[in-house]
Amino acid sequence: MTIKAGDKIPSITLRRPTADGMEEISTDDIFTAKRVVLFAVPGAFTPTCSQQHLPGFVAKVDDFKAKGIDTIACIATNDAFVMGAWANDHNVGDKVLMLSDGNGEFTKAAGLELDLSGLGLGVRSQRYALVAEDGVVKDLQVDEGGQLEVSSAEKVLERL
Repeated sequence: MTIKAGDKIPSITLRRPTADGMEEISTDDIFTAKRVVLFAVPGAFTPTCSQQHLPGFVAKVDDFKAKGIDTIACIATNDAFVMGAWANDHNVGDKVLMLSDGNGEFTKAAGLELDLSGLGLGVRSQRYALVAEDGVVKDLQVDEGGQLEVSSAEKVLERL
């Protein structure tokens, strides 16, 4: 079952890239007592994700902060090392919290998996964006068919 507005964010341990390698971080630490935008991509370094989705959030970070967002986070079913390399490639710095859901545990718990085995990519995350307040989903928008429409930085800002 897919997570929806009013649901609590699943309590899962993710990983994030750091200067010293990868570090574990719990979704409870990310979402508790904060207003968070989480956007998911099917894969780091893939065309739409790299050319539009991540760069849109990096460019608009000040607009999100002005609307009361404490954290912008990006999650993908890639390992933390790939997420770190992708962040470096896009000069993310501390603008976006890059999260690795390498085993797809969060993605499965949220009911947002996408089977791309036919393309040789395995099970990934759907492309989506959600807004959560104190660990509760307030808005979730899922893109269909590989498009980047409802989960873009611009569309999320319009809904805030």
